Amino acid sequence: MTIDQLDARIVSLLTTEPRIGVLECSRRLGVARGTVQARLDRLAARGVITGYGPDIDPAALGFGVTAFVTLQIRQVAGHVPVADQLALIPEVLEAHTITGSGDMLCRVVARDNADLQRVIDLIVDVQGVVRTSSVIALDTPVSYRILPLVRAAGG
Repeated sequence: MTIDQLDARIVSLLTTEPRIGVLECSRRLGVARGTVQARLDRLAARGVITGYGPDIDPAALGFGVTAFVTLQIRQVAGHVPVADQLALIPEVLEAHTITGSGDMLCRVVARDNADLQRVIDLIVDVQGVVRTSSVIALDTPVSYRILPLVRAAGG
């Protein structure tokens, strides 16, 4: 599942300027509108493009604390029931199964440190969670990004 240079240019342009639309994208790239639309449809069908929604800053919503919580879970039922329960906690933004000393890694947000304790308590209450370990993010010198990867994949 690779992308070519045109796919990379389309994704790059729409990532940097998501509100320009397909017609303007085709004009700027010098290709037909139908070509851009067909490429976007194909990329979405292949799962390369997973959404078109706005990016939201949790801190702007009042959730200024970001933490990474490593979970050790009981291996009897596996990770799926735990993940299903974690998905019910709004402050759990992501959950990944991992290798190493833990079984799952969650990115969580909270309003402040006291609220983080509340969120961790909710996580600990999830059936199947044995233990947690947390680290609080102090700063984000490299935010989530995808463009360097898209450009590298597009050749």
